[in-house]
Order: sequence, then C-alpha cells, then structure tokens
Amino acid sequence: MMLSGNFSRTEFKCQCNNCDYDTVDSELIQVLQGLRDYYLTPIKITSGNRCPVHNTRVGGSANSYHIRGRAADIQVKGVDPRVVQDYLLDLYPDKFGIGCYESFTHIDTRTKKGRWNG
Repeated sequence: MMLSGNFSRTEFKCQCNNCDYDTVDSELIQVLQGLRDYYLTPIKITSGNRCPVHNTRVGGSANSYHIRGRAADIQVKGVDPRVVQDYLLDLYPDKFGIGCYESFTHIDTRTKKGRWNG
C-alpha cells in the first residue's frame, strides 16, 4: 500500500520478521516525501517502525519514536547524511528529532526539538 508518491507501508515495517508492526505517522510521511521531492533521488528507510523486542535488540531507547511509528533512519542516495541533517535543520529549526550518524540520518516527529550527532 502506497502512503505517498514514493513511500509504501512495507518500507516502514519492523525488521524483526516476527511481528506485523508497520504503523507510520502521517506527518513523518509528509516530511520524507518533501525530502524526496527536494533531492529528486531515492530514499532508503534503513529502520522504520520497531516492535519493542526488536527495538531492545538494536539498542533503541525504551521511549523510542520508532516504536510509535514516528521515526525513520534514512539514507538519501548520493547525499551525505550530514548534508541531509543540515537541510532538515534549516527546514525544521524548532521541532522534530534530527540526528546524524556516519551512514544515515534520523528524523522523528516529536513535538519538541531534539538534536544530536552519533
């Protein structure tokens, strides 16, 4: 099932292969579709929704937005994660969780601002 022009529900499904967690926040989809439209290149969801068991296995926090379907770790094809983070920071200076790691960028739709580099 397509959630937007470029993203399907299956891309956000928990990767544990033992559950049916695939909830996705509509605001997160809007943010990601906007990012896709800006860069005009594919975006890979490396981690979307996580069931609590899988979240623990991968070292996620107990209150992770991934558990609620409100977070995604992404790779924008051909774009450095720091560049993606900088673009998101400019676009959303006062809201969302935006983190940068060596191989991916994290975005979540928390109501307060959260920033970090991993």
